Amino acid sequence: MYVKKEALLSSQIEGTQASLEGVLEFEADMTPKDDVNEIKEVVNYIKALNYGIDRIDESPMSLMVLKDIHKILLEGTRGNDKNSGEFKICQNYIGMPGASINEAIFVPPTPDMTILAMEDLEKFFHSSDKIPPLVKIALIHAQFETIHPFLDGNGRIGRLLITFYLVWRKILSKPLLYLSIYLKNNRTEYYDLLMKVRTDGAWEDWVKFFLKGISETSQEAATTAREILTLKESIITKLYENSISSIYAVKLVDLLFDRPLVSNQYIAYKLNISQVTASTL
Repeated sequence: MYVKKEALLSSQIEGTQASLEGVLEFEADMTPKDDVNEIKEVVNYIKALNYGIDRIDESPMSLMVLKDIHKILLEGTRGNDKNSGEFKICQNYIGMPGASINEAIFVPPTPDMTILAMEDLEKFFHSSDKIPPLVKIALIHAQFETIHPFLDGNGRIGRLLITFYLVWRKILSKPLLYLSIYLKNNRTEYYDLLMKVRTDGAWEDWVKFFLKGISETSQEAATTAREILTLKESIITKLYENSISSIYAVKLVDLLFDRPLVSNQYIAYKLNISQVTASTL
C-alpha cells in the first residue's frame, strides 16, 4: 500500500489525475470512477518499482537497468510512443504546455551529449568516494533531471532512482522512503532549486532542501508504519472481543491490509473457502 501511495503521488506531480481509490478499484477488477488510462500510469509505476528492486538485487545499477525500467513505466500509456526504453533521439525541453523550444524554461543537453553525460553519471554511481550516500543521491537526482535523458517520464524515473540507489547501497532494506509527497507539497521550490543548480551552481541550497525532505519523509514513514500496526492490532482485538476467533477472519484482516478493496469471490479464492463463508466473514 505504501508503494501504491508513492506511485500515485509521483504520477500526480506529472499531472496524472488518478486517485488511490481508482487504483484500488482497478486492481480489484471493479469499474473505477477515474480515467483508466490515468490509472495505468500509476499501475505501471508500481510495476517499474517492483521490477527495479528485483533487478538491482541481482545486478548493479546501470544505464541498461534504467532503460528497462523506463520501458515498463511507459508501456501502454500516453508516453509509449516516445522512444520508451531508450534515450532521446531528438531534442526535448521544459516549458509551459504548448510553448516552443524558443520559449522553453530549460533546454537539456542534446541527444549526442546525453549519452556521454549519462555514462559519466553511471560512473558516479559506482565511484569510490567519501560523499555521504544521502548527499550523493541528491547530486545524482539533480544531475539526472538536468540531463533529462528520456523524451518522457524523466521526473518519475528520477524519483524512482532515489529509492533504487538507497536500496542498492543497502541504506534501505525495504523501499519505504519516498520523496514524492515532499516534492509535491514543495513543487515550486523543488523546480526553482533545480534551476538554480543549472544556472548558478547552487548545489548547497539544493542539498539542504533534499536532506530536509529525507528527514521529514523518514519521520512520516515511521509514523505511518506505527499507525498501520496499531490499526491492525485494534482490529484483531475487536475480533476477539466479539468472539470471532476463526483463523480465516484473521487471514482476512491480513488480506485487507494488502488489498483494501476485495470481493467475496476474491476472498474465497485467496483463503480457499466457499463464497458463502467469504460473505459471512
